[in-house]
Amino acid sequence: MMNIEFKDDYIKIGLKIAYYRKLKSLTQEQLAEILGCGVSFIGQIEAPNIYKAISLDTLFKIAKALDIPAYKLLYFDN
Repeated sequence: MMNIEFKDDYIKIGLKIAYYRKLKSLTQEQLAEILGCGVSFIGQIEAPNIYKAISLDTLFKIAKALDIPAYKLLYFDN
């Protein structure tokens, strides 16, 4: 169960995933294939109007696929 208190943080993580995915010139389909998940799952994570909780395992897999340290997905500039 996701805590609504962290809604904005989930959205920020999704936007960072989209940013780094595009820097890597990957489509959502390509990232989904690398991760072994559905394209709709990636779309939900990245959508700025949806807050989708992901596990740490998923976060680490995404960071590895994007060839970045996981902390880059969790560090928010204010």
